[in-house]
Amino acid sequence: MNEKIKDFKDLKIWQKSMEIVMDIYNITKTFPREETYGITSQMRRSAVSIPSNIAEGFKRHHNKEYKQFLYIALGSSAELETHLILAENLKYVTKKTAESIYENMDHLSRMITTLRKKLD
Repeated sequence: MNEKIKDFKDLKIWQKSMEIVMDIYNITKTFPREETYGITSQMRRSAVSIPSNIAEGFKRHHNKEYKQFLYIALGSSAELETHLILAENLKYVTKKTAESIYENMDHLSRMITTLRKKLD
Protein backbone atom coordinates (compact mmCIF):
# COMPACT_ATOMS: atom_id res chain seq x y z
CA MET A 1 0.00 0.00 0.00
CA ASN A 2 3.09 2.21 -0.06
CA GLU A 3 2.62 3.56 -3.58
CA LYS A 4 4.92 6.25 -4.90
CA ILE A 5 3.03 9.47 -5.55
CA LYS A 6 3.69 10.59 -9.10
CA ASP A 7 1.64 13.76 -9.28
CA PHE A 8 1.07 16.59 -6.81
CA LYS A 9 -2.68 16.25 -7.33
CA ASP A 10 -2.46 12.87 -5.57
CA LEU A 11 -1.15 14.50 -2.40
CA LYS A 12 -3.73 14.72 0.38
CA ILE A 13 -2.19 18.02 1.51
CA TRP A 14 -2.71 19.49 -1.95
CA GLN A 15 -6.31 18.22 -2.06
CA LYS A 16 -7.03 19.60 1.43
CA SER A 17 -5.52 22.95 0.52
CA MET A 18 -7.69 23.14 -2.60
CA GLU A 19 -10.77 22.58 -0.42
CA ILE A 20 -9.71 25.57 1.66
CA VAL A 21 -9.25 27.66 -1.50
CA MET A 22 -12.79 26.81 -2.59
CA ASP A 23 -14.12 27.72 0.88
CA ILE A 24 -12.34 31.07 0.74
CA TYR A 25 -13.63 31.84 -2.75
CA ASN A 26 -17.16 30.98 -1.66
CA ILE A 27 -17.14 33.13 1.47
CA THR A 28 -15.44 36.11 -0.17
CA LYS A 29 -18.21 36.24 -2.81
CA THR A 30 -20.39 37.76 -0.08
CA PHE A 31 -17.89 40.42 1.02
CA PRO A 32 -18.72 44.07 0.33
CA ARG A 33 -17.89 45.30 -3.16
CA GLU A 34 -15.48 47.90 -1.80
CA GLU A 35 -13.32 45.03 -0.51
CA THR A 36 -12.77 43.57 -4.00
CA TYR A 37 -9.19 44.88 -4.16
CA GLY A 38 -8.69 44.73 -0.40
CA ILE A 39 -9.31 41.81 1.90
CA THR A 40 -11.13 39.74 -0.76
CA SER A 41 -8.09 39.82 -3.03
CA GLN A 42 -5.66 39.28 -0.15
CA MET A 43 -7.54 36.25 1.16
CA ARG A 44 -7.85 34.67 -2.25
CA ARG A 45 -4.18 35.19 -3.09
CA SER A 46 -2.92 33.79 0.20
CA ALA A 47 -5.31 30.81 -0.08
CA VAL A 48 -4.20 30.02 -3.65
CA SER A 49 -0.57 30.35 -2.61
CA ILE A 50 -0.85 27.31 -0.34
CA PRO A 51 -1.61 24.59 -2.94
CA SER A 52 0.53 26.43 -5.50
CA ASN A 53 3.61 26.15 -3.30
CA ILE A 54 2.85 22.54 -2.43
CA ALA A 55 2.63 21.73 -6.14
CA GLU A 56 5.72 23.72 -7.13
CA GLY A 57 7.81 22.18 -4.37
CA PHE A 58 6.71 18.68 -5.37
CA LYS A 59 7.82 19.28 -8.96
CA ARG A 60 11.29 20.42 -7.84
CA HIS A 61 12.24 16.80 -7.05
CA HIS A 62 14.74 17.83 -4.38
CA ASN A 63 13.84 17.49 -0.72
CA LYS A 64 15.67 20.66 0.33
CA GLU A 65 13.78 22.78 -2.18
CA TYR A 66 10.51 20.99 -1.48
CA LYS A 67 10.85 21.74 2.24
CA GLN A 68 11.39 25.43 1.44
CA PHE A 69 8.16 25.54 -0.58
CA LEU A 70 6.34 23.80 2.28
CA TYR A 71 7.60 26.54 4.62
CA ILE A 72 6.22 29.13 2.21
CA ALA A 73 2.87 27.29 2.17
CA LEU A 74 2.83 27.43 5.98
CA GLY A 75 3.55 31.16 5.82
CA SER A 76 0.68 31.67 3.39
CA SER A 77 -1.55 29.71 5.75
CA ALA A 78 -0.65 32.07 8.61
CA GLU A 79 -1.30 35.05 6.32
CA LEU A 80 -4.71 33.62 5.39
CA GLU A 81 -5.55 33.03 9.04
CA THR A 82 -4.73 36.67 9.80
CA HIS A 83 -7.02 37.85 6.99
CA LEU A 84 -9.77 35.54 8.21
CA ILE A 85 -9.49 36.96 11.74
CA LEU A 86 -9.85 40.43 10.27
CA ALA A 87 -12.85 39.35 8.14
CA GLU A 88 -14.46 37.88 11.25
CA ASN A 89 -13.80 41.07 13.25
CA LEU A 90 -15.35 43.12 10.44
CA LYS A 91 -18.37 40.78 10.52
CA TYR A 92 -17.83 39.67 6.91
CA VAL A 93 -17.90 36.04 8.07
CA THR A 94 -19.72 34.41 10.94
CA LYS A 95 -17.84 32.95 13.87
CA LYS A 96 -19.14 29.49 12.92
CA THR A 97 -17.87 29.76 9.34
CA ALA A 98 -14.51 31.11 10.47
CA GLU A 99 -14.08 28.34 13.05
CA SER A 100 -14.73 25.68 10.42
CA ILE A 101 -12.04 27.16 8.18
CA TYR A 102 -9.63 27.56 11.13
CA GLU A 103 -10.05 23.85 11.89
CA ASN A 104 -9.33 22.90 8.27
CA MET A 105 -6.31 25.19 8.16
CA ASP A 106 -4.96 23.78 11.43
CA HIS A 107 -5.35 20.25 10.08
CA LEU A 108 -3.60 21.25 6.86
CA SER A 109 -0.75 22.93 8.74
CA ARG A 110 -0.18 19.76 10.75
CA MET A 111 -0.19 17.71 7.53
CA ILE A 112 2.38 20.04 5.94
CA THR A 113 4.59 19.95 9.04
CA THR A 114 4.46 16.15 9.10
CA LEU A 115 5.45 15.94 5.43
CA ARG A 116 8.24 18.43 5.94
CA LYS A 117 9.65 16.33 8.78
CA LYS A 118 9.48 13.19 6.63
CA LEU A 119 11.61 14.92 4.01
CA ASP A 120 14.52 15.25 6.50
